[in-house]
Amino acid sequence: MSEPVNTSRRRMAIATAVVPGAITGAAVVAPFVATLAPSERAKAAGAPVEVDLSTIKPGEKINVEWRGKVVWVMKRTPEQIASLAQIPASQLSDAESKKSNQPSYVNAKTRSITPELVVMEGVCTHLGCSPTSKLTPGELGNDWLGGFYCPCHGSKFDVAGRVYTGSPAPTNLSVPDHKIDGTKLVIGITPDGKEA
Repeated sequence: MSEPVNTSRRRMAIATAVVPGAITGAAVVAPFVATLAPSERAKAAGAPVEVDLSTIKPGEKINVEWRGKVVWVMKRTPEQIASLAQIPASQLSDAESKKSNQPSYVNAKTRSITPELVVMEGVCTHLGCSPTSKLTPGELGNDWLGGFYCPCHGSKFDVAGRVYTGSPAPTNLSVPDHKIDGTKLVIGITPDGKEA
């Protein structure tokens, strides 16, 4: 006859083998899992960026880096704001900004929260080149009212970042989420405080 099986002894033997194995496995896997978390540098690159608007003069544009992209912050002059209404819609590929990448809370024609301040990515929507500022009227011909020109393939944008018809760029320049709080601009936050 066979002896009865001692189940409590069997459980103890299994636990003695499994528990150290699980601890060793966790100790080996933990460093690999930790490398999947974003670094402090990566977190900082994607974090919202604050800009002091009191340092920017009308007609001046500054460059800010956010999420690895150049973002333009420009205070438009009254003449630049008026020029937006002078450009016939037929000369713009997306005059009402319906196909463009921009938040719903910005005005479609000025592509901004306030007419004076425009915030947009300084990256051409054609192939990712960096357009140059051509803000002086007449700088690119008699009918040029000022804006931006991409030297890579000739795309032209007005001072709201709207692309001219006939340009290789398929859409207007992108407008990132942003919030204006007095003289402080925060790029990467919506007006209601949600992070982009």
